[in-house]
Amino acid sequence: MSDIIQEAQRCLKCKKPLCKEGCPVHTEIPTILKMFLEGNMEEAGKLLFDNNPLSAICALICPHEKNCMGHCVLNHKNSPIKFFEVENYISTFFLDKAKLHPKQKNGHLVGIIGAGPAGLTLAILLAQKGYEVTIIDSKDKIGGVLRYGIPEFRLPKSLLDRLLDRMKDLGIQFRPNTLIGPTVTIDDMFDDGYDAIFIGTGVWKPNRLRIPGETLGNVHFAIDFLKNPDSYNNLGEHVVIIGAGNVAMDAARTILRKTSAKVDIIFFRGREEVTALEEELMLAEVDGAKMNYYLNTIKIESDGIIVEPVLKIENEDGSITYKNDTDHPYKIQSSSVIIAIGQGAQTNIVKNTKQIDTNHRGLIETSDKGATTRPGVYAAGDVVSGARTVVEAVAATKKVAEEIDQYIKNKYNVC
Repeated sequence: MSDIIQEAQRCLKCKKPLCKEGCPVHTEIPTILKMFLEGNMEEAGKLLFDNNPLSAICALICPHEKNCMGHCVLNHKNSPIKFFEVENYISTFFLDKAKLHPKQKNGHLVGIIGAGPAGLTLAILLAQKGYEVTIIDSKDKIGGVLRYGIPEFRLPKSLLDRLLDRMKDLGIQFRPNTLIGPTVTIDDMFDDGYDAIFIGTGVWKPNRLRIPGETLGNVHFAIDFLKNPDSYNNLGEHVVIIGAGNVAMDAARTILRKTSAKVDIIFFRGREEVTALEEELMLAEVDGAKMNYYLNTIKIESDGIIVEPVLKIENEDGSITYKNDTDHPYKIQSSSVIIAIGQGAQTNIVKNTKQIDTNHRGLIETSDKGATTRPGVYAAGDVVSGARTVVEAVAATKKVAEEIDQYIKNKYNVC
């Protein structure tokens, strides 16, 4: 606790707080720190929650070094303020102590498909405006990628359970184990009286390498593995992970914690082009993962993968090109292979709904405020942008909340 107080005391209270500007949801960081030091915990917690309903979660998994910390003026002295430590303390205190009450209902119903970051954020924001909100999700518990894609050691799932308690306080209903699209459709929801519908289903369709061997029994997709790592009890003694994003690092660190297996991460470019956060990469290495750069996987076999070296060529004009060394393929032995090269959107909803356009990546096309090409249907989060950070989903969804509110008011001529 004393360390957190000392961290808050280091704030310079800048007249133009760059930390706030660097935060995608523009958290009032100096104000929060001042409230905290003055003992106004409840007020500080409410300010955080109202601005970002997932504040307690973002405090743990945000890319702080790029956002608030990355913009702190104390970076010049190489000691930016770790606001996330204070935020975590305040936000978890708020989730435990807050007494939220449902606002008087305005008579309008909004359906939210997907209980991930975008859906949870929208549900809370609209419930605070007096809307009746129902969240529908194909899984049995709330959280989406927060629960089924991020390991427990990075994000304790008890935090999501506490958030659910506060959502219940607001009168939000949750319907689990219901897949919208094939059986129950968006048209059915409109027929049942929903005034607006939001799609926040995320990206759960793993990208394929499209090389021989992907269907073998020793091959798994990282996004599927992270849903329930304990069910993968036959990975063996040496796991190769193909890909170098945050999902790959989460998979590697989970394996290293739960098994005695050796883990190699294979990436077709160099360290400087790894898409995972630098901190996540470093932690994976500290945990024991070995990074292998400039290797292109061309085939998977039952006892390993076949790779080709990738040659980095510096051209006379200063540009860089890459070329696979097809003359020198070789095999890396392994007992299991995990593919972690990104995810795309599932098509259950758009295939069974008219007028919702998608782009060439299968992501839903929307306006800058989340309106899809079908009136009354909105979308935000990864299903629109592709895999991004949680706080970016919150920022996008805040705009959608205002747009849905205005749409319904205009529809019913409400001032």
